[in-house]
Amino acid sequence: MFLALTLAVTLAGIAPASGVTAADRPNDGGSTIQVTWTRSPDEGIIGYRVLRRADGAVEWDTLTMVGRFIARYNDQAAEDGTRYQYAVLAVSDTAAAVSEPSAWAASKPQWYNSERTTALIGSLIFTFLIVFFTFQARSGRKLFIRRIGGLDAVEEALGRATEMGRPILYVPGLSSIADVATIAALNILGEVAKKTAKFGTPLIVPNRDPIVYTVAREVVKEAYTSAGRPDAFNPDMVFYVTDQQFAYAAAVDGIMVREKPATNFLMGMFWAESLILAETGASTGAVQIAGTDAIGQLPFFITACDYTLIGEELYAASAYLSHEPLLLGAIKGQDWSKLLILGLIIIGTILQLTAGVPVIDIF
Repeated sequence: MFLALTLAVTLAGIAPASGVTAADRPNDGGSTIQVTWTRSPDEGIIGYRVLRRADGAVEWDTLTMVGRFIARYNDQAAEDGTRYQYAVLAVSDTAAAVSEPSAWAASKPQWYNSERTTALIGSLIFTFLIVFFTFQARSGRKLFIRRIGGLDAVEEALGRATEMGRPILYVPGLSSIADVATIAALNILGEVAKKTAKFGTPLIVPNRDPIVYTVAREVVKEAYTSAGRPDAFNPDMVFYVTDQQFAYAAAVDGIMVREKPATNFLMGMFWAESLILAETGASTGAVQIAGTDAIGQLPFFITACDYTLIGEELYAASAYLSHEPLLLGAIKGQDWSKLLILGLIIIGTILQLTAGVPVIDIF
């Protein structure tokens, strides 16, 4: 819609808005000009109509109508590099008044968002810590990782299964490969498979997701090759069952009852079937080591399993078992980053409570 105005014309009766300014909105991708003004002092104003004209145009375009208490508008339809001039038409029930036009303004994209400087600094510090500790681990320095009882029991559980001549059952959760918990479960599977290859212990890995099944098979195959036992790898030890949640749970329960594995690993993402799996495994007398970041399922695993990896312990498990420098460096870098964030929170809280400094100004 167009409104032809000569801005020299002001309908009598009310005071116009004043101080109209236009400028490129900072820290954006362009195509936006920020328009501000001082509201009319008249109480009868019902709203403001924002007007715009491009360089060389005669007529003014009506961009929008805003409420009486609004004094800012972002023109997101501007073309980068084109100059625009803005005016504000104050409107009452019976009159209207046009403001003086703003200076010319043009929008342009910015390559850097200065409002995210804090995030940039944090990312650089986080990256530095990971690289630093990775080099520390590669140089032979022993990096401390808190003892995790469930992972310390892996060697013992595998040895028990070997002595009893019974298999190991490994369930990599029921979620897809897009789930972080599934990736963590597959990392742990690789370390467990290396130990089963070393001890000659049968391994059973049922899968619900076809892609997870394919990846799990390659992980186990690579683990057997790394352990120097590629001949011991049997493709049938990793197999696909079904994508139906409770049909899969029933199939795994059947494996537990029939094969009576000495150790059950329940790692990854689980839902309502978690207690069914854990209780069935417990009834067979197997040693059970579970791990998940699903908060709602942790109580069931803690109750029915011998050891449970809680939350981030699941992510740290592969580094804990393998002592791979890159993984250890990532774990230590994350720990120190969390410590740094905690320290900043404490400092900010103290400054807020004692000096009244806004936290947003601190960070």
